[in-house]
Amino acid sequence: MHTLVILGAGKIGRMVAHLMAKCGDYDVRLGDVAPGVAEAVAKRYGNVKGSAVDFASQASLDGVLKGAWAVISCAPYRCNPLIAERAKAHGVHYFDLTEDVGVTHRVKELAKDSKTVFAPQCGLAPGFITIVAHDLMKTMTQVHDLRLRVGALPRYPNNRLKYNLTWSTDGLINEYCNPCEAVENGQLTTVPPLEQLERMTLDGVEYEAFNTSGGLGTLAITLKDKVRNVNYKTIRYPGHCELMKFLLHDLGLRNDKDAIRDLFDKAIPGTAQDQIIVYASAIGMAGGKLTERTYAKTIYHQEIDGEQWTGIQITTAAGITGVVDMVRAGQLQQSGFLKMEEIDCGAFLKNRFGKYYA
Repeated sequence: MHTLVILGAGKIGRMVAHLMAKCGDYDVRLGDVAPGVAEAVAKRYGNVKGSAVDFASQASLDGVLKGAWAVISCAPYRCNPLIAERAKAHGVHYFDLTEDVGVTHRVKELAKDSKTVFAPQCGLAPGFITIVAHDLMKTMTQVHDLRLRVGALPRYPNNRLKYNLTWSTDGLINEYCNPCEAVENGQLTTVPPLEQLERMTLDGVEYEAFNTSGGLGTLAITLKDKVRNVNYKTIRYPGHCELMKFLLHDLGLRNDKDAIRDLFDKAIPGTAQDQIIVYASAIGMAGGKLTERTYAKTIYHQEIDGEQWTGIQITTAAGITGVVDMVRAGQLQQSGFLKMEEIDCGAFLKNRFGKYYA
């Protein structure tokens, strides 16, 4: 049995703990900053121990990480640098879900001389979308354009934003406000969020997509000298982008992230009835001809093990648990910095957790 620490017992952390506890190959230590939260989740499983953990305290993190095989951080992205530092100190494999570019750069630095794996950005986007994108390119001799699009959407929108909260409000605001990495004409660059609006139709439904931060993970750096154009955009229902620009730009709320977070949490209801749209397109040369290869899939909320889970819980948790499980099985590198684009898509989809994308 491998001792696995999961930090964060919120929406995603609870599902990660469920998948890892039910599979039978992991002893789970679940920690959360709120007293009693992790303990309540742990009561449902025989191989999960819950405790309160201060993510900002070295001593608290050292206590939960001692003797562990790996840690999965489902904590807020700003907590991850310290968690990663303590993971390295204890010789523990490190995995997280962050979309924050600065945090990923810090994790990459820690991985340089590490004897264990450091794998940030293992969720949906960044994460699985990167694995899919790299797979689309494999048989192309030259790639001109790589377009990645992901949306976590309510199935039954009924407000003007046509949106419900399905995941971290902090993460949502971060990707709407921070610069976005891209490759344009073979050069690594940054583009502003909420710009380059486009319309797209999938399965007869019209959507819009626009720049958001963090979705490419390390892919832009990997492909900057190999692909002419690489970009990532978030999918929403039409009209959402314009209203977000009004709130963030015209009203100036992008300069007060606490205010916009409080506003969203109070005014926008959450939903358990969601759908996750994953779309990737690669255009390039294959067999001497200009060819486009496309991946498109929609994943809905569903019942697993007699319990209802949201689409965002399923896709995010499946992304990171699949990668962790492949490291345990010796299918991936055992030390250093692990990029999502280095993971074989076919092997990932055959994994017992990756199968939720299949």
